[in-house]
Amino acid sequence: MILSSTITCPHCGHRSLEVMPEDACVHFYECKNCKRLLRPRQGDCCVFCSYADVRCPSKQLEAAEARRK
Repeated sequence: MILSSTITCPHCGHRSLEVMPEDACVHFYECKNCKRLLRPRQGDCCVFCSYADVRCPSKQLEAAEARRK
C-alpha cells in the first residue's frame, strides 16, 4: 500500500507531498500556498481521490480486492 501522495491544488497548482491516514478519509485539506479549503469532488470519498496522484488507502484496497476476484 502506498501511503504518501502528492496533492495538487486545483486553484493555484501548488503541489505538496502528504502522508495519507490508513484508517480515515480526509474530507478537508487547506492548500499550503493559497490557503483555500479543498473538499472532495462529487462521487469521491476524500481529497486524495480528487486531487492527488495516488488514491486513498481504502480505494487502493478496493482495487486490490477487485483484481483478486
